Amino acid sequence: MKYIFEVQIKEGFTAEEYADAWVRASQLIQQAPGAMGTELLQKIGDENSLIAIATWHSKTERDAMQAEHTFAIDKIIQSVAPFVGIRPLGEFKEFREVVASYADDDELS
Repeated sequence: MKYIFEVQIKEGFTAEEYADAWVRASQLIQQAPGAMGTELLQKIGDENSLIAIATWHSKTERDAMQAEHTFAIDKIIQSVAPFVGIRPLGEFKEFREVVASYADDDELS
């Protein structure tokens, strides 16, 4: 499953500053059972708009981490909270996937 949220950087703060804190928190969160990685995407044309995506093996495992995450994670999140607006977009399960397959140039001739 994927947990997706939007981050809006407030004036006087930068996306890079947020990303630094996000990486630190993510590194700790990724130690939890079921954590499968995170992504931070920056909107083209608006460097203060970000989308964060956390991938988990299951909702149950993500919920367990959320219920038991550490003081260190809370401290990092709270350090940037005044400088960003965060809007959860929701929890999403895998539904359909199309994987691109690229042919070698030699195969196209």
